[in-house]
Amino acid sequence: MRESDAGPRAILMALADSRLPIGGHVHSGGVEEAVASGLVRDIATVEQYLRRRIGTSGLVAASLAAAVCAGELGIARAEAEADARTPSPAARAASRAQGRGLLRLAKQLWPQRDWRDMGTRPHLSTVFGAVGAAARVTPVEIAGVVVYTTLTGAATAAQRLLALDPAAIAACTLRMSELCDRIAVEAAAELAALSDPLQDELAERHRHREMPLFAS
Repeated sequence: MRESDAGPRAILMALADSRLPIGGHVHSGGVEEAVASGLVRDIATVEQYLRRRIGTSGLVAASLAAAVCAGELGIARAEAEADARTPSPAARAASRAQGRGLLRLAKQLWPQRDWRDMGTRPHLSTVFGAVGAAARVTPVEIAGVVVYTTLTGAATAAQRLLALDPAAIAACTLRMSELCDRIAVEAAAELAALSDPLQDELAERHRHREMPLFAS
């Protein structure tokens, strides 16, 4: 599919699809360590974790992507801002691993754009922002994709790790649809500058786990 083959709405749906080959399926967003630590045990605690994650990590990543999409942040500045907002080295590595996957896909979808300014391992938020600009979607729309994928990636990991009912997980994520929309609007309004010490701690502890099921 090239840019001329689909409109912005179809592109947004494709970018939000969990089958997008950027490596998201091997990243749990801290859920694996949260499960191992007993913090996430059932649907109720999964939902609590997801709300916390999209309101912190999701908001920050979405705000960076929105700023890049809007042309308010250049690539180099966006990378520096992402590093500054991601205290955990493990979380930075996970972001860059997925960013590399999305960049590989973007090069095929929009070959007319010169992607060399992205480097080889950009943050996922930076690439999402550049993809949003290439696809001619709005900053709010690309922010929504980032928030949604932050939510669903962790939710899917929780389902697999806890052997939860897929319908219950789907209902859990749907209950947060309005929250996702609000966070996307907030993310597009200004850069978010916050972190979550719990998620940073979970990411760092996960680095030392023997034979983890997920990369992060």
